[in-house]
Amino acid sequence: MALLRKINHNVQTDQNSGFGTNASSYGGRFVNKNGTPNIEKRGMHLLRRISWYHTMIDMPNWKFMLILFTFYIVINFIFAILYYAIGIEHLDGIAQSQSVWTQFGQAYFFSAQTFTTVGYGHISPTGFLTSVLSSAEALIGLLSFAIATGLFFGRFSKPTAFLKFSHHALISPYGEGKGLMIRLVPFKNTNFTDAKAKVTLGMTVEENGKMTNKFYNLELELDRINALSLSWTLVHPITENSPLYNFTEEDFRRIHGEILVFITTFDDMFSNTVAARTSYTFDEVVYGAKFQTMYNRSKDGSKTILHLDMLNDFERITF
Repeated sequence: MALLRKINHNVQTDQNSGFGTNASSYGGRFVNKNGTPNIEKRGMHLLRRISWYHTMIDMPNWKFMLILFTFYIVINFIFAILYYAIGIEHLDGIAQSQSVWTQFGQAYFFSAQTFTTVGYGHISPTGFLTSVLSSAEALIGLLSFAIATGLFFGRFSKPTAFLKFSHHALISPYGEGKGLMIRLVPFKNTNFTDAKAKVTLGMTVEENGKMTNKFYNLELELDRINALSLSWTLVHPITENSPLYNFTEEDFRRIHGEILVFITTFDDMFSNTVAARTSYTFDEVVYGAKFQTMYNRSKDGSKTILHLDMLNDFERITF
């Protein structure tokens, strides 16, 4: 109840947050730092609740390449076993006098040539079963490479908001008072225009003896800019109209709250609107600090230098 007295009751709650109000049903934060929902879905078979296409498109590059190489090695290993089981004598070009491992190795490389439809001609199948198996492998290889090509294209062509957010949100001096500040920056050679921002505050409070999630829209100094070329510091003035108006540094340490940030902007390269999300729990809010300027004029005065490595740099101050 002490927290309820801290909250400015003149501020209207947000009923369209997309998150439930029953705090007892929630665990952890609402949104992960990388912008994904902090939700694990259950109650349905794995093959029905997971889109493998989206999974392959969104996974990191190293994991995607690892899966492709692993699939290639494993499937050729399986076909090599099948060729060997049918009989190595049905692969014309493999000497019967060679050792078992040498024969298996040549069967493996024949499988790789068949799977990729290269067909060097050094080894060829003889007999019905071996010919059927090699034909089936060639078809599987064509389909597999078609799927891999589609996944490669999807990963390269997927519209992505190449934006990075600061690790911390700051409570900094602003005007005659203070403000909540969050910084973000475009980090690749993209052109973003018509950028829009929305910041929502979520808190778990006790109301009528029941823990409830409350959400509030935080008004920004600027919630829209025409071009996002340099860093953009989102500023929420903590005035009498802010739900954070009565909050002290101690409140940010002991209260369970989360600041949700949503950004949409138009990417000229993709000719499409892209979105980015992140969140800051109250223990990721630094009280009494301000961001350091992360861009400056070049030595010859012809350009502006944006220092991406200074995105998270801030200095402590006292109010």
